[in-house]
Amino acid sequence: MKNTYLTSYFPLFSILLFSLSISIRVELTLIEFLKKIGIYEGMREFFSEGGIKLSLMILLLVLLFMVFAALKLIADTINELSLLFFSKDSEGDCLKNIRSGSIIYFLGGALSLVSMFSFIGIAVIFLATTLIYFIYFVFKVSATISITGIIGLIFFQVLIWSTLLIGVFFIGIKVYNSIISSLPI
Repeated sequence: MKNTYLTSYFPLFSILLFSLSISIRVELTLIEFLKKIGIYEGMREFFSEGGIKLSLMILLLVLLFMVFAALKLIADTINELSLLFFSKDSEGDCLKNIRSGSIIYFLGGALSLVSMFSFIGIAVIFLATTLIYFIYFVFKVSATISITGIIGLIFFQVLIWSTLLIGVFFIGIKVYNSIISSLPI
């Protein structure tokens, strides 16, 4: 079957699979933490053990789904901006060529479920999947871009993503420091 929309649901499933694997790991860690500080027994007075686990799982799944959906939206915008700046394609053929790359994230999401008991394993799988997709993206669009355009595209992507990640990291550090300094110790 040759249909351009055959893989259109893969991004949704990829987001769900990565969100599920991380939420399972975070849920196990969170329940262990709640038991250690004594809150878990108090929660059991209001909910059953299965209810607590299910509630935490759904909450974490929804939160992580929103984060990954936002990351996908940002990634698509950055990819299309880089194609706007560096590609000679005016018909959108590059976008059709890279659409099947969603299989890479789908396979990475499925693989992350195997490693759902390790934060490091999930992170390594996500980073490896992202790197493989980036190589796939550059390879697929290289037919419509000159060598200097490819260098510009790679530099643009790395610059934008590193700026976003470093900015979020420093804002997180700033918020953490302000919370710690406001505590009455």
